[in-house]
Amino acid sequence: MRSPATIIGLFSGKPEHLWPGKAPSAIRKKPVSGPVRIGADGVAGDVQADRTVHGGKEKAIHHYAADHLETWRAELPDLTGLLQPGCFGENISTSGVTERDLCLGDVLTLGTAKVQICQGRQPCWKLNLHVGDGRMAARFQKTGRTGWYYRVLEGGVTKVGDQMDLLLRPNPQWPLDVVIDARFDTSLLTQTAQDLSELTELSESWRRSFAQKANPSYQEDTSRRLQGT
Repeated sequence: MRSPATIIGLFSGKPEHLWPGKAPSAIRKKPVSGPVRIGADGVAGDVQADRTVHGGKEKAIHHYAADHLETWRAELPDLTGLLQPGCFGENISTSGVTERDLCLGDVLTLGTAKVQICQGRQPCWKLNLHVGDGRMAARFQKTGRTGWYYRVLEGGVTKVGDQMDLLLRPNPQWPLDVVIDARFDTSLLTQTAQDLSELTELSESWRRSFAQKANPSYQEDTSRRLQGT
C-alpha cells in the first residue's frame, strides 16, 4: 500500500422497495456521522436485504475507492451528479488506495477495528437499476473497479478522517486487482484457479468458485447476476 488510505465517507442502509416488482434492496446507503461501531457483521445499523448473497462474516464491509470516481465521470458524463462517494452502495469510501495497491488477505486498521480483505465485489443487476444504466454491472466487472469486502478480525470504532494502515500482508504474490480479474476471467489457467481455490484468506464462496473454474469444462453463466434474467 503506497500510503495510508483516508476515510472520506461511511455509509449504512436498510432494505427498501426501490423498484416496482423487484425484491427490496439496501443499496441506497446514507452517510453516517460521528464515530461508528464496527462489529463482526460490519458497520452498526447496516442491514442487508438478502443475506444469501449480501453481508455475512466474509462480506461484512464493502470498501470502494473514491479514486475511481473521476474515471467513472469521464466515462459516464450523464451520471456525473450521481457519481459521488457512497454511490455504489459501499460502506466505506476512501482516497489514497485502490485494488492495485492491496493484496488478498491484507489486514488493515479501521479506526480501532482490524479488518481483512477476503474477496472482491461481484456486481449484480441491482447496481444497474440503482444508477439507471443497464450496463453498469457488466462495466464494473469488466473494468475490475469493483471494490472489495472485509471480514472483521477485531471490532472497534471508526470515523471519517481516520487513516487505514496496513498491518499484515500474508499474500504479496496475490495483488487484489489480479485476484478480481481472475474471478471474472473466462479463460483462466487451470493451475491459477486451483492455486486460488486453496488460498485460506480468500472467502469460502470465492474459493468454491475458483475450484469450479479449475475444471476446464466449466462454463459460468453470469447473465442472471448481471441482468436479473
